[in-house]
Amino acid sequence: MESKSWRSREVVDGIHRGGQRALLKSAGVKKSDLQKPFIGVANSFNAMHAGHVHLNGLTDLVCKGIEDAGGYPFEFGVIALCDGIAQGHDGMYYVLPSREAIADSIEIVAQAQRLDGLVMLGSCDKIIPGMLMALCRINIPALLVTGGPMKPGKFDGESRAIYEIREAAGRVLAGTMDMAEFERMEDNVTNGPGSCAMMGTANSMAIVSEVIGASLPGCATAHAVEQNKAYIARQSGLRVVEMVREDLKPSDIITERSFENAMRVAMAVGGSTNTLLHIPAVAHEHGIRLTPDDFEQISRTTPLLVKAKPSGRHTLWDVDQAGGVSAIVKELSTSLHMDEKTAYGTTLAQSVADTVNHNKDVIRPIENAYASEGSLAILKGTLAPDGCVVKQGAVVQEMRKQTGPAKVFECQEDAIEGMRQGLIQAGDVVVIRYEGPKGGPGMREMLTATAVLMGMGLGESVALVTDGRFSGSTHGPCIGHVSPEAAAGGPIAFVKDGDLIELDIENRALNLLVAQDELERRKEHWTPKLPKIRTGVLERYAALVSSADEGAILRVPH
Repeated sequence: MESKSWRSREVVDGIHRGGQRALLKSAGVKKSDLQKPFIGVANSFNAMHAGHVHLNGLTDLVCKGIEDAGGYPFEFGVIALCDGIAQGHDGMYYVLPSREAIADSIEIVAQAQRLDGLVMLGSCDKIIPGMLMALCRINIPALLVTGGPMKPGKFDGESRAIYEIREAAGRVLAGTMDMAEFERMEDNVTNGPGSCAMMGTANSMAIVSEVIGASLPGCATAHAVEQNKAYIARQSGLRVVEMVREDLKPSDIITERSFENAMRVAMAVGGSTNTLLHIPAVAHEHGIRLTPDDFEQISRTTPLLVKAKPSGRHTLWDVDQAGGVSAIVKELSTSLHMDEKTAYGTTLAQSVADTVNHNKDVIRPIENAYASEGSLAILKGTLAPDGCVVKQGAVVQEMRKQTGPAKVFECQEDAIEGMRQGLIQAGDVVVIRYEGPKGGPGMREMLTATAVLMGMGLGESVALVTDGRFSGSTHGPCIGHVSPEAAAGGPIAFVKDGDLIELDIENRALNLLVAQDELERRKEHWTPKLPKIRTGVLERYAALVSSADEGAILRVPH
């Protein structure tokens, strides 16, 4: 009996593996297939999820590519949550924890079944980082096929994205939009399968995946229903079999400098604040520690080259047609490590050598950048000693420096109710606490609150500060990831209504203007609030999760 060269030999080689071979044959594997590379295909299809509803078709193409290259594909399922569906209710507590569940489940299948390689298919916010974490953790030849953005919707002749219908709800509450117009917008704001058509978390992390060499060139911005996405899916199947034969693993492609490139490109494209959670979590699986200070240093020296929705008027379709990630990398080439590898094993410099930027208004050259700094700013101060984050590229100039009275709420629902009751006025600083990784638990997005503020016309005159996080679609003076969080006894736990809070983006400051001795008195009388859900997976998550400034990774207690 012929011996295999790859680790799946532990399943099929030798007289003592007859039982395993018999089981594989019962699953449809022919004797001649047993000597082929075994490639796992992790398909996160979900019929309730616009970003993932089309993945079965792409999975079929990946499997065809694997077969064409002489491999044998084994498809298996992976969970996938839609952040949009989970918005504004208890479902959002589970969304960030699903990142770890995705990574863990892929690891379990790949290691238990001794797969030789992996292709993972996912489109959206927690699925892409979860899959990247698995890719680095398992360290077998692997690729990620991101499902691609949906085409932009159209309403009143303009391109639209999903966040705009949420903001429209605020206009209905404010009496500036009627229900008929709202329903017409609801029916037109989205346009078929794919990730939300904006530079949110999903597309930010798809770009990161391509930059670090975990996805094939062109994958990130190839749209869900475009022929190029189908081509990339099949090529990914072909390529992963080649990688198995070359023994080309993630550790051979991805380095610390790859993550520096990823952070810089994310800053240049107006990437989501959630990249501050996900890039460090992926790097952690690779044995590399990244901190908010690393993001701050890179953002300070990275020009903003792309302003796509929600930060600007352009769409992801515009970015793709201008040249996608390759054009962005080429424009940034003097600031990147261009000798880092792509998924083909070539260097970034070789990969973009023939790339042309077809629209220098959509992807601007460095000399004509939208801003001299990147999209995110890391703030520190007496309210956030370990840091917090704001998408500075989406904050109007008038709100970059503000001091206002705090309006304090213990959860997002209370804040939304306060907004509806007219408790929030221009110049206020809304504080939403006990929404951090431990305190939620699960670090919910405050998108519903920010959308209501925007819709009510307060989005550019009221700052929102939270130990929770924000959707990639958030814009305006929204400061998230305040660390330490309230549940850990951070200063945000001791803020009272009327306390003055100072926001100063230029000087990277977020300060609570209360005397230290007064804060100490408040701390003496403070009792930590219990997490709102204390059963099942969230009980375990709250016990193990680290602070937002560490990427909200899970740490085993010692």
